[in-house]
Amino acid sequence: MTERIPKSNKLWGGRFSGGVDAALHQFHASLPFDARMWREDLTASVAHARMLGATGILTAEESAGLIAGLQALLAAWEPNGPEIDDQEDIHSKVEAALCEALGPLAGKLHTARSRNDQVATDFRLYLRNGCDQLDAALQETQRALLACAEAHLDVVMPGFTHLQHAQPVLTAHHLLAYVWMLARDRERVADARVRINRLPLGAAALAGTKFPIDREMVARDLGFESILENSLDAVADRDFAVEFLAACSLTMMHLSRLCEEIILWASQEFAWIELPEGYCTGSSIMPQKKNPDGAELIRGKSGRVFGDLLGLLTTLKGLPLAYNKDLQEDKEAAFDALDTTLACLRIAAGMMRGIVFRRDRTLAALAGEMSAATEIADYLAEKGVPFRDAHHVSGEIVRYADSQGKGLADLSLTELRQYSDLIEDDLPPLLTPEAVVAAKTSSGGTAPARVREQLEKVRAVVG
Repeated sequence: MTERIPKSNKLWGGRFSGGVDAALHQFHASLPFDARMWREDLTASVAHARMLGATGILTAEESAGLIAGLQALLAAWEPNGPEIDDQEDIHSKVEAALCEALGPLAGKLHTARSRNDQVATDFRLYLRNGCDQLDAALQETQRALLACAEAHLDVVMPGFTHLQHAQPVLTAHHLLAYVWMLARDRERVADARVRINRLPLGAAALAGTKFPIDREMVARDLGFESILENSLDAVADRDFAVEFLAACSLTMMHLSRLCEEIILWASQEFAWIELPEGYCTGSSIMPQKKNPDGAELIRGKSGRVFGDLLGLLTTLKGLPLAYNKDLQEDKEAAFDALDTTLACLRIAAGMMRGIVFRRDRTLAALAGEMSAATEIADYLAEKGVPFRDAHHVSGEIVRYADSQGKGLADLSLTELRQYSDLIEDDLPPLLTPEAVVAAKTSSGGTAPARVREQLEKVRAVVG
């Protein structure tokens, strides 16, 4: 015989003559994952109970009794929340606990609201706090990158396009690029928070309620900037969760790019950096190994967060208004993305604080370089040669140097003048990596003076 859960355990049991199939109950229940919103559910319920008393929907005594019972649960469940049992969700769990404490009065708490607007409110409160956690973690990672950049201000390294040596840059300049990426991530998180911070409570199931509720009062009490103006939209919208997941995904993409470079730089072929041992592991069979597992795991977990975003978008794409049980799938994706992104940011920050760049190795990588080719073209262009012609001449010089097994800085003035009479003895000193870097004085460039200016701007942005 199929096991059934008694209908008395359900908030909605009155419509049904029998209990729900045990397998469906387990499939249907969200308490194992939405229990983490217990503070949000209790906090929102306190605001709702306060409003019910203020508007006269409940008596002052009833409202005070509900608030006292909810606050007692808040204290009792600190710090780890309620036990997971056979309740359907966190809302059912709260109501059951309140009923046990207050008796019939607990049943009045649900006046003028539905689980539909209740869960949307809890979820927004949770993600609002998640935005604040993300911002703090992003800021800490920026500070770690900034500290690493400041510690290596004099280190010159090859810059790349197509993963081929392009032009030399300061290592600090390279690292600061990631600080600016994370600055945009913080902007996106802050922007998402604006739209998260709108109150759905009061929409009830989908159509609003006949009770004379004061939604603005609840919004003020919970710190929401405004209310959602359409009751259907209030309970059906999950755009805010998609935005949150998109912000997490872009953050993870930036971390993954950084970690890909760290993995390359730590390889024996590059050996540009020394990774802190606390963020590496060894091999069970090869004693010599020092594997960049921290960076590799961050790179790998980016796909996990991307999947959370795509999964929620796919869930939402065919849903008619208003609430559908499909929307229960929103929380696991958002919780996983938040947990994963926070963990990755914290690991990245710790790892960056311990990374040391090896100046000898980055300079060795620049030996015999052709990356001053643009300097030759620019030099000729400054003397009036059309840039396309100057580019061609510089390319011929590169081909010659390559055939001789030399870098451009190794060519003599006589060798250079084979290709243009306009080349004088002031050109060779411009072809060293340090000189190439120093010449990039445009705003945002890699010249030391510009990078020092950028550092000042970054410090102001990071906070």
